[in-house]
Amino acid sequence: MALLDTVRAERLAKIVLLKEAGMDAYPARTERTHTVEQFLENHDTIEANDEQVMLAGRVMSMREHGGSLFVDVFDGTKGQCFLQRDKLGEQVFDLFVNTVDTGDIVEFSGMAFKTKRGMPSLSVTGWRMLAKALRPLPDEWFGIKDEDERFRKRYLDILLTKELSDRIKRRSKFWNVIRSYLLDREFIEVETPALETTTGGAEARPFETHHNALDMSVYLRISVGELWQKRLMVAGLPKTFEIGRVFRNEGMSAEHAQDYTAMEFYEAFKEYEAGMEMITDLYRTIADTVYGTRVFSIKGFEIDLDKEWEVYDFCELLKKEYGLDPLDNDADWAKALVEKGVSFEQNADMGRLVDTAWKQIRKTLGGPGFLINVPVYMEPLAKKSAKDPRVVERFQVVLAGSENGKGFSELNDPVDQAERFMRQGELRAAGDEEAQMPDAEFVEALEYGMPPAFGFGVSERLFDFFEDVSVREGQIFPLMRPR
Repeated sequence: MALLDTVRAERLAKIVLLKEAGMDAYPARTERTHTVEQFLENHDTIEANDEQVMLAGRVMSMREHGGSLFVDVFDGTKGQCFLQRDKLGEQVFDLFVNTVDTGDIVEFSGMAFKTKRGMPSLSVTGWRMLAKALRPLPDEWFGIKDEDERFRKRYLDILLTKELSDRIKRRSKFWNVIRSYLLDREFIEVETPALETTTGGAEARPFETHHNALDMSVYLRISVGELWQKRLMVAGLPKTFEIGRVFRNEGMSAEHAQDYTAMEFYEAFKEYEAGMEMITDLYRTIADTVYGTRVFSIKGFEIDLDKEWEVYDFCELLKKEYGLDPLDNDADWAKALVEKGVSFEQNADMGRLVDTAWKQIRKTLGGPGFLINVPVYMEPLAKKSAKDPRVVERFQVVLAGSENGKGFSELNDPVDQAERFMRQGELRAAGDEEAQMPDAEFVEALEYGMPPAFGFGVSERLFDFFEDVSVREGQIFPLMRPR
């Protein structure tokens, strides 16, 4: 019999002992009066008032001391309980010793006291099993070392790794800071469809599934409702945002996942230059509130969000590095990439080649900064620049060699939008699965009139960068291939 099977059999036998003693191994209710954190924060007052306390949590360790037991209990905060045979009574004490293992979730009743070393503790007068663990926990000090096993048993990794548990709390705070920032500025939070007949708002390969009731193919969305939120501006709602999941059927990397959380907002009567000021303030607010600093070490870059942000000109950077102008339709970008030793997709159009060239430059830029003056052919949803109609009014947030947010003056000219969708359709017909799908119904909505507007989107990659971890490490439960 395998070791795990032996342990499970022993623990199942302990459930029988509990039942024979009249104790349910999995009761529905607990009489807990305090969390461990509340108990520790108010320990002196509880002790002074001789207050009866009920704590509940997972047994993380047990140490015998002269016929007594010190038990570490964890409910998100770790506390100490002290069990004495003479206080509990021999039968109750022995039942604990004979049936409780590390990993079990137990309720303890007792009185507050301090040990000889001054540690706030609970002197136990009674206990009750709340959930008997049938599998042993990994060693608390060494945790799970195998990365694949850590991701598969993420719940154990979180339980045993305080930094990971703290990261999840920061992740929640990260998104709620963004939410509060927008709500304080009179944006309304909306929910838009996750299932679409036409994907829009980004260039990505979608997941496709079948809608049985309507007997048709649908796609999981690839943006956080961009074209839907713009419809809401047509509808007279000038400030909207959504935080939700996005799905892209693409490759995996340290910065890319197939499903992840992102946020997009849209504000009428605003343009991208004013948007830069807002985003600078938003990122600094996130840094201040979640981390208490504006200085970060990310992927080998030292980043200071407090300094004046750089402004990078897309065309000038590419001309300097490759000697070619992205606005020159006759430029041979394939040859330039070959000369630089940069791999690229065969039969890629000019937009893909230029984007590949840009990404090599981006890796060298620490930021924080804004990338501007991207050619029209690379952005089907942004307004053309009034200064140079060959480029769009769009910026990317450049941070530690990567894109960490994108905003632009939204295209609201229905004729121009229809023409750009047509071009995207041609790219799809030529085999580009990431090109955007034409959306005639969205163009129809624009024909009713959409005000000029600024839109912005950012994904959980920004959180991962602040944490300086991969996207898989930053996610709570990353997708795993079944064994």
